[in-house]
Amino acid sequence: MFLCVLLIILFLFPLPAFAVQTSIQRTPLTMELLQERLKTPILREGNLTVDLRQMVIDLRPENASFRDNFYQLLRKELQKNRANSLGLDLSYSLIQGDFLGSDLGLRTPLYAQEIAPIFTPTEKEQLESLRLVCLQSLAVGLPNSKDCRSLLETQAAASEITVFRGSLTLIQTRFNGEVWFPNIFFLQSVDAQGAIFTQHTHWNETRFSRDVSFNGAIFRHLSNFQESIFFNKASFKQVQFQETAEFQHSVFLGAANFKLANFKQLAKFNAVQWLGSTDLSDVHFFGQAQFTKANFDGFLLLTDATFDQAVIFREAQFDQSVSLQGASILNLADFSDANFAQDAFLTVAGLSFNSNQAKILGNSGEIGKRFCVPTLQGNQNVLRNLGQNFRQQQQIADANQLEYTKQRLRLRELSHRLLSTNINKAPLASLKRLGFTAKQAEAIAQRRQVKLFRNSSELLTLGDIDLDTYNQVRDRLIVSEPLSLGSWLLLAWSWLALTLLLLLSGYGTNIWLAFGVGGVAIAFFGLIFWLVDRYRRLRPTPIIPTYYETISILVSFTSLEFFSLLAIFRSAEQPWLTLGCLLTIIVPVPVILLMRLYQQGRYHDLLEVSYFTEDGTFRQLRLLIGRLPVIPRNPTFRDRYMHLLWDRRWNWLNYYDFSLNNLVRLGFNDIRMRDEHLPSIIATLGWYQWSLGLLYITLVLWTLSRTIPGLNLLIYLK
Repeated sequence: MFLCVLLIILFLFPLPAFAVQTSIQRTPLTMELLQERLKTPILREGNLTVDLRQMVIDLRPENASFRDNFYQLLRKELQKNRANSLGLDLSYSLIQGDFLGSDLGLRTPLYAQEIAPIFTPTEKEQLESLRLVCLQSLAVGLPNSKDCRSLLETQAAASEITVFRGSLTLIQTRFNGEVWFPNIFFLQSVDAQGAIFTQHTHWNETRFSRDVSFNGAIFRHLSNFQESIFFNKASFKQVQFQETAEFQHSVFLGAANFKLANFKQLAKFNAVQWLGSTDLSDVHFFGQAQFTKANFDGFLLLTDATFDQAVIFREAQFDQSVSLQGASILNLADFSDANFAQDAFLTVAGLSFNSNQAKILGNSGEIGKRFCVPTLQGNQNVLRNLGQNFRQQQQIADANQLEYTKQRLRLRELSHRLLSTNINKAPLASLKRLGFTAKQAEAIAQRRQVKLFRNSSELLTLGDIDLDTYNQVRDRLIVSEPLSLGSWLLLAWSWLALTLLLLLSGYGTNIWLAFGVGGVAIAFFGLIFWLVDRYRRLRPTPIIPTYYETISILVSFTSLEFFSLLAIFRSAEQPWLTLGCLLTIIVPVPVILLMRLYQQGRYHDLLEVSYFTEDGTFRQLRLLIGRLPVIPRNPTFRDRYMHLLWDRRWNWLNYYDFSLNNLVRLGFNDIRMRDEHLPSIIATLGWYQWSLGLLYITLVLWTLSRTIPGLNLLIYLK
């Protein structure tokens, strides 16, 4: 009865992995058994392998005689000259004492003319490939190992390295002592899945020519992989590094996979070259993670990774994007002086980051441009926390860049709501144009009569709609409450206002863009006002400007427009759209009014006197906030305001001054239009620019408050 209960318990609650391992029946390795296994290697995956699985191998100092003979016999057999190299399988074995793997290899020079003849042509190519890796390390300015330095020094003696020709299999092998594999070149694969290293492991300056796997391995003490080179795929999935893990100056030429690994203590990856994709998804860094001066040529995946302590990417190079989607930063992420390629971004969708407890550091004015989220939904809190993080560090440009990113995503959502088909409202014809069949459209119409859709995935509950159809149309439809005409117009107005703010000022984050927009408008209206005032008629008596004045106004207009356009194209993210939007606002109305003005001609009193007057009582720089474009009708004001003098060579400057007054309420003179015998079209031009000026000065002041640190802190920290 007791036995039955025990079997049921074991069936329902299987033993943990360590218990399974301890239940393995191991055979003590004797000299006779070793000699027998050396004489009868097994065929494993097409290669001859010395079978030492499920053994207890005692290499402790008190068993020195067996230890010396073990290394001597095994080394002799592994180094024999044969067509197929001999591998070593220590799977499920228990190694007592230190294991000196470097004593099992063959020492050979690295220069091609001095490589031992025992190696096959393929193996010689593998050895010679080390030179290329050394040159790559030198090209990016990384330190080289001693064999690399020897290879690159023409006058130096030939460097030697220990070569392990066959495969090495350590599946669930337990090492009770230290493990030594330094400065070894593995020409075949290394498989150490589930291995347990209870003491220090030394893999420094090791070269792995084929795939290497440490999946599920446990390193209970220091693991040293410094200056190692992984020529092919390196897999460290679910590895437990319970002490410091050292990978400084290592090179991963192929893909590196550390998914689900745990680093209990310090993880050192300084100056590592990651030439393939790097997968650190679901990795938990309990201690500090150092990636200083690391070089990531491929994608870096930190999806759902957790950083309990600081993670340092100082002076790192990123050639592809970095995925921090779903990651958790609980302390500090330092990207100071990191170099990002043009298309490299930090994807932070779903990032868990609390700006009150953690920090993200980066170069001011640069790091904010590297954050990327695909949608605003679900990421508003992420962007808000990141923005607050940079405001607390007084990196206003980065905080504003995140706000700009947020508003661009909001604009995309508004566009989607305005233009996409709402399945809760769309008629059958619209549903068919969207991609649904007539039967599917009927099913949707019947369902929404009973109950409106709450999300697009509810379409799959309809039997007539398959997954392929859903995938084809889901990006072109929306699910929301049906909008009335008034609600749709308000939404359209919000879309228009947001579009203008983004294009003309980067949503209040780019003051140079706002200045560039104002410069274009000031120069354009200055030219328009000069034209209507100085070029009036040709017959019977010409009223036209002089050649000097014409050349001056055209040269000044070209110069102002050039520098204003330069500011727009250097600061705007979409300069052509910005310019198109600006021209749509300032050009059509004045051009239509000008065409009408010259079509009807001008026949009025005071035709030979300027339409513009200046306050003759002052000549100084003025801030004219409450100024209107036309002088009052009171006779005393007419005495103060005098007509512009056409016969002065500097008269063309007055028209820019009037345009400046109208747009930004700032000028050297108080220049206004006269109130007598003023054509309505010219008055309309003045009032039109003045109205635009109200909007522009508001935009400039708002942008200044968001870009000047003192004003910004006053707003956000009050």
